Amino acid sequence: QVQLEESGGGLVQVGGSLRLSCAFSEGTFSSYRMAWFRQAPGKEREFVAAINYSGIMRYYADSVKGRFTISRDNAKNTVYLQMNSLKPEDTAAYYCAARRGYYSSTSLTYEYWGQGTQVTVSS
Repeated sequence: QVQLEESGGGLVQVGGSLRLSCAFSEGTFSSYRMAWFRQAPGKEREFVAAINYSGIMRYYADSVKGRFTISRDNAKNTVYLQMNSLKPEDTAAYYCAARRGYYSSTSLTYEYWGQGTQVTVSS
């Protein structure tokens, strides 16, 4: 059973940066597409970014394009989300997810999830 564990969340001021990490275990990391989703209180979980097996193909939600960067290190079984120029509307719990197969931005299609890490952007 694949296990995912996020880290790196915290409190940051508007315009600041954070880097989230997601450690993958109990599976073959390079066989999975990885993604980040987020969920703010009272809102649905939304897609943030995804990356393919090799790390060459990356996909972003329009709301984070140009500010966030997803990457992966297959040697370390870890996926990252570098978040720059943070805004108050980026405040949410951020979740790491894994799936096999083709690209998807739909949360229901992801097989495995982490417990989430909270990001709070203060103004």
